[in-house]
Amino acid sequence: MGVWDGIMQVTKLAQEKKTDPLLWSIQVSSALNSGGVSLPSIELAHRLVSHICFDNHLPITWKFLEKAMSLRLLPPFLALSLLSSRVLPLRRLHPSAYTLYMDLLSRHAFSLLIHFPNYPSVMSSIHHLLHFSQLYSSLDPHPGVVLVLFLFTLVSQLLEASLSDEGLLQHSPRFLPVDPADIVIDNTDALRRKNTAMAIQIISRFLHHKLTSRILALVQRNMPAHWGPFLHQLQRLAANSTLLRSLKHVTPESLLPLDFNSPTGIKLLCSEWKTTPTLELNAVMADSCAVQSRHDSWSLLWLPIDLILEDAMDGNHVAEASAVEALTGLVKALQAVNGTAWHSAFLGLWIAALRLVQRERDPGEGPVPRLDTCLSMLLSITTLVVANLIEEEEGELIEEAEHSPANQRMDKQALGERHGELVTSLQLLGDYENLLTPPQSVIWGANQAAAKATLFVSGHSGYLEHTNVNDLPTNCSGNLRHLIVEACIARHLLDTSAYFWPGYVSAPFNQLPHSIPNHLPSWSSLMKGSPLTPPLVNVLVATPASSLAEIEKVFEFAIKGSDEEKISAATILCGASLVRGWNVQEHIVFFIIKMLSPPVPPKYSGTESYLISHAPFLNVFLVGISSVDSVQIFSLHGVVPLLAAVLMPICEAFGSSVPNVSWTAVTGEKLTCHAVFSNAFILLLRLWRFDRPPVEHVMGGAATPALGSQLGPEYLLLVRNCMLASYGKSPRDRVRSRRFSKMISFSLEPLFMDSFPKLNIWYRQHQECIASTCNTLAPGGPVSQIVEALLSMMCKKINRSAQSLTPTTSGSSNSSLSSLDDALMKLKVPAWDILEATPFVLDAALTACAHGRLSPRELATGLKDLADFLPATLGTIVSYLSSEVTRGIWKPAFMNGTDWPSPAANLSIVEQQIKKILAATGVDVPSLAIDGNAPATLPLPLAAFLSLTITYKLDKSCERFVVLAGPSLIALSSGCPWPCMPIVGALWAQKVKRWSDFFVFSASATVFHHSRDAVVQLLRSCFASTLGLGSACIYNNGGVGTLLGHGFGSHYSGGFTPVAPGFLYLRVYRSIRDVMFLTDEIVSLLMLSVRDIANGGLPKGEVEKLKKTKYGMRYGQVSLSGSMTRVKHAALLGASFLWISGGSGLVQSLITETLPSWFLSAQGLEQEGGESGVVVAMLRGYALACFAVLGGTFAWGIDSSSPASKRRPKVLEIHLEFLANALDGKISLRCDCATWRAYVSGVMSLMVSCTPLWIQELDVGILKRMSNGLRQLNEEDLALHLLEIRGTSVMGEVAEMICQTRL
Repeated sequence: MGVWDGIMQVTKLAQEKKTDPLLWSIQVSSALNSGGVSLPSIELAHRLVSHICFDNHLPITWKFLEKAMSLRLLPPFLALSLLSSRVLPLRRLHPSAYTLYMDLLSRHAFSLLIHFPNYPSVMSSIHHLLHFSQLYSSLDPHPGVVLVLFLFTLVSQLLEASLSDEGLLQHSPRFLPVDPADIVIDNTDALRRKNTAMAIQIISRFLHHKLTSRILALVQRNMPAHWGPFLHQLQRLAANSTLLRSLKHVTPESLLPLDFNSPTGIKLLCSEWKTTPTLELNAVMADSCAVQSRHDSWSLLWLPIDLILEDAMDGNHVAEASAVEALTGLVKALQAVNGTAWHSAFLGLWIAALRLVQRERDPGEGPVPRLDTCLSMLLSITTLVVANLIEEEEGELIEEAEHSPANQRMDKQALGERHGELVTSLQLLGDYENLLTPPQSVIWGANQAAAKATLFVSGHSGYLEHTNVNDLPTNCSGNLRHLIVEACIARHLLDTSAYFWPGYVSAPFNQLPHSIPNHLPSWSSLMKGSPLTPPLVNVLVATPASSLAEIEKVFEFAIKGSDEEKISAATILCGASLVRGWNVQEHIVFFIIKMLSPPVPPKYSGTESYLISHAPFLNVFLVGISSVDSVQIFSLHGVVPLLAAVLMPICEAFGSSVPNVSWTAVTGEKLTCHAVFSNAFILLLRLWRFDRPPVEHVMGGAATPALGSQLGPEYLLLVRNCMLASYGKSPRDRVRSRRFSKMISFSLEPLFMDSFPKLNIWYRQHQECIASTCNTLAPGGPVSQIVEALLSMMCKKINRSAQSLTPTTSGSSNSSLSSLDDALMKLKVPAWDILEATPFVLDAALTACAHGRLSPRELATGLKDLADFLPATLGTIVSYLSSEVTRGIWKPAFMNGTDWPSPAANLSIVEQQIKKILAATGVDVPSLAIDGNAPATLPLPLAAFLSLTITYKLDKSCERFVVLAGPSLIALSSGCPWPCMPIVGALWAQKVKRWSDFFVFSASATVFHHSRDAVVQLLRSCFASTLGLGSACIYNNGGVGTLLGHGFGSHYSGGFTPVAPGFLYLRVYRSIRDVMFLTDEIVSLLMLSVRDIANGGLPKGEVEKLKKTKYGMRYGQVSLSGSMTRVKHAALLGASFLWISGGSGLVQSLITETLPSWFLSAQGLEQEGGESGVVVAMLRGYALACFAVLGGTFAWGIDSSSPASKRRPKVLEIHLEFLANALDGKISLRCDCATWRAYVSGVMSLMVSCTPLWIQELDVGILKRMSNGLRQLNEEDLALHLLEIRGTSVMGEVAEMICQTRL
């Protein structure tokens, strides 16, 4: 007789005699051992379950089965699988069997013991028995994966059975085997109800048990297609089950599982897991992220937003990337890292933008963006950031709904929550009254917005245009929140229900004023069909549009109207609607770009470009958008590449045309193709880093952003091509496209420099001019003739002979021109030809001045005549003179007041003001003092450039030229030896006193170009001011206000007001020659700040003194949570400055080079003793962890929407390889052990909780190594989370780790 026949005979005999199950189990175990059967036995499970179901469905046989499962004679999971496939279909016929099955389920499904010899084969049997290959076709039959699917299937079977038994199942069961016979035995209804209640209780236990809930969370994370229907059924049971409501210990609310993807859900699940001192530190880390008890602390969580907003106000830098996109990524990163609700993130964004506006309430003067740009940042850019975030969520939900079963789509659509969070943030914003006070220039607009809301609430919404706000019988004083709400309503982020928020409007009124004035021209007149009469045009130019429909109406005039109407439409769009049309600004910039590229007339066959006939129309735009604020607004909206791409054809066309035809401009002056070309060309030059001196092309290092100092027209076209090629592919783009006008479209064809041959030739010449001196020009050629004509024009105007200026270019005296008229006649050539000749003209003039053949005054006059004749030559003048300064071959010019202008009248005053600025920010650089006895000198090309610039009048007609020359002069002077920039500032301050503050500030910024120590001192002041460190700290308690201050300018009586250190740094960091050293310096400052924070904000020397007093230990009473909050603020500041200064390249250098080197050496750290030393060491590790992760989130984002994110996986894998090698003992570290442990656990905790998408991109092998290393540090929970996030590729290993982990 075989082994199995003998075992079944023993079982039948024991069944008849009702033998004790323990005795039966001993007999069976002996028989199995005698037969050489390994335990637990798969075959025994099959035979015993087959024996019971249902011929021997007796209590004693179930007891035998339970005892065999308890003693592991057979695999419990396999027995449960066999029973589920047999009992569940017949649960109505055999309700008692269903009861016993669930009892076994409760006893054995939650003891997840997987360490037994034939574990893989058992799980393989379950895989085939329950048909997992059909249910989950794409999953790997890894034993751990089968374990996950086994538990999920058991719960799903119970759920479908419960729904079916209560008549709630809406479709045929997927997991539940079909009942072959719908037979119901009498008098079992109570038992069946009891079974259903028991099943619901077991489901709840599965979802909340510390092990099974975590394993089921793997299904939610990695198998959304299966989890979604499961959750839907669970919600249906919770909402409709009558039995559920009768249970005492399970409620509909408790039945629903935790949100395993949220930090809160994970934290609750982990509360029963083993904790260690490091895990407790990590908990404090997480808590410190959400500190909002004090406004200063909460406000510092959003410090990077303040820095980015202020940095965007630097008029010397026209960014090609959109501020909207940059801020969108930054807000997402900060919301994730800070662990706050979205309304808190929105509120942080609004407050940062309001602070920016308040810093510019009383701006100083200078060629920099001012209040209009700040208001655009608040009311347009910031609002668009919020729109982006809301539309991103909406796009994701729509995409998710499209891939969900039809019965879930409505639920998916209803899950979007950021709209509501926006409302909450704006309601909370009303508490910040000081920040909401409008600047003087927008008080009228704020009052209009408040009046609009008041009239709407009062039921008189149609009367606003006919009513003077001052005539209303109630107070309608508005603030900046009213303008913000209007901007949100215009973009459909809010509706007019906002007008009814508590406190939003003053008391409504029931009666309008008796005297309503006659209807005046307004935007509504245009919308009702009024023609563009001069009075109406004047009103529309001065009044910003408020809706897209109004802009589209103007666009129709620009496309289909008469020539006069087209010019009127262009004038309107470049008026108040551009700089103050905050509700429609993103539309305005696109319409202007579109109109700068008018369509080609049908069947056009002219010899010259069709653009020439549009000269007056195009020129209105070119002049209208040339102001500093206008260009910065285009930059903020990220359309600079598109603008450059439409300016290039204009430059190509008008620069290739001979100026034989003229037009009358709007101002009444004569307009030639040279003038149109110059306006377009100078505007184009301002869109890239044209004014940077050539020395910058050899500065920097690996951390310099790609093509950072060489951004030119080629790069702008490349960015333009990428923008258009990628737009519309993301779900957010598809939602966002609904906001934009259907009248706007752009060609998707890529553009390259080869498309503009003349511009390309000039650009190559520009680059050659930077690289080397001018070549010798062959006499008699066309370029030589233009050179002579230009020199003759310049010299005739100053009554000199051109021959003396051209010893190297004139072939003979016969080539000299006889008169100024002859010269001007010969200069009726295309502008590109004149630009080609200009470097040779400048070389001749500068050489003549150097050799005494031309006086400095005559040189300046000649250069001004050249720039007046063709303003576009100003670009070549800048390029040539900057290159010659860099070459350093010219003798110095003595600024003595005889040959060259003298700065002596106020140079000492400028020096004192520079010292005042530096001293106020804690910077002391004695080596840069100005020697009052030494003669003031400048390099000859710089002196010539300076003399040219101070000949310009600062009126509106010259503004577009000055804003090119001014920043170029400052950039060039900054690179020259000290004190060139103070000399330049002193001379400009003499000419334009109202710009004095600007040039003094620029001169003080030059210090940091020359001194690395000054940069370090300034950064130290930034840390001290932000964190409020030091016993005699001049910055009080720190915060954003002390870091960024109030801008610059003479805001108060008594002269120049010193600037704050952070504001100064944001204006000087671009002039730092090599940013690579910043990484080490910021790390060092961060470590010093951590020590001071641990000491309660006092320097070490004072702490030692304090220890000796009777209250000496009070310094140590600073809470760990409070210290970690301040440490995080320090890391936030350091990461922000690192990212702003060097972009993703510097962050990459930090992670792959600086931090590994620091851990290997840990130089310069003072070892602290005792308990405080351990705390300082742990805080240092936490600070570095925050520093690294924050820098990464800023540089790469938390998702894959940023192009920079493509480099992220490689950089992170390099760093994690270093961490894993150190944890494996392959690398010897010299840093403190507590610092290392805190860093490793801190970095991985932040990545797990804040940037899970980073982990999903990484190689599985390195993650497994890191997980093993974390377990060595007793970080079991963190090691588990790390692999949980990685996805299906490690789901089996994670499940087995969960089973192996014990309390």
